[in-house]
Amino acid sequence: MKKVYGSAAEALDGLLFDGMLISAGGFGLCGIPELLIAAIRDAGTKDLTVASNNAGVDDFGLGVLLQTKQVKKMISSYVGENAEFMRQYLSGELELEFNPQGTLAERMRAGGSGIPGFYTKTGVGTLVAEGKEHKDFDGETYILERGIVADLAIVKAWKADDTGNLVFRKTARNFNPPAAMSGKVCVVEVEEIVPRGSLDGDQIHLPGIYVHRIIQGEHEKRIEQRTTRKREAA
Repeated sequence: MKKVYGSAAEALDGLLFDGMLISAGGFGLCGIPELLIAAIRDAGTKDLTVASNNAGVDDFGLGVLLQTKQVKKMISSYVGENAEFMRQYLSGELELEFNPQGTLAERMRAGGSGIPGFYTKTGVGTLVAEGKEHKDFDGETYILERGIVADLAIVKAWKADDTGNLVFRKTARNFNPPAAMSGKVCVVEVEEIVPRGSLDGDQIHLPGIYVHRIIQGEHEKRIEQRTTRKREAA
């Protein structure tokens, strides 16, 4: 089965529709599937619900889909550093479902593992728990969280072979593996496609069974702000 495509637009052909749920990898500005996000923007697909740790910044990552108002709802853990996100949310233009980071990652992983829901203590007694089933185990209260099964997963990896085996580089191995697992269809952009058999099996972070389509492309290297302070005098 062909998995390697020539461009992001080709890889997404036939997969996009209005109102769909997308799981997106990335954390802060690291490991963002920027080429696939740009192709979704260009396709004009709207009323999207996007599950992602964050929404990028105003001009990068999922922020570009917020600028074009293609996103209806975000399922996220962190929403700082994006003025347009804040503006749309406060004006009622954008729905927001807050999830603790660990809960969101596990919701994605659970969905990809065929687990419809799980109980966690995280969020008990807070707004996160409102409207969710509560259950006691061994004298402790837990809330039920549902696994996420997305119509489409978009992720960024460092290397892939043509069967879809993936290797992530350092911090980019963040939400990308669970996001990939959660999609009914998973499309991956990578920096390099290597010959089949050249990846060490013990170093593969996500097996190709989860990956349906792959593209190779050039990526912008961005870093978040670094905070420093002067060394104190001895």
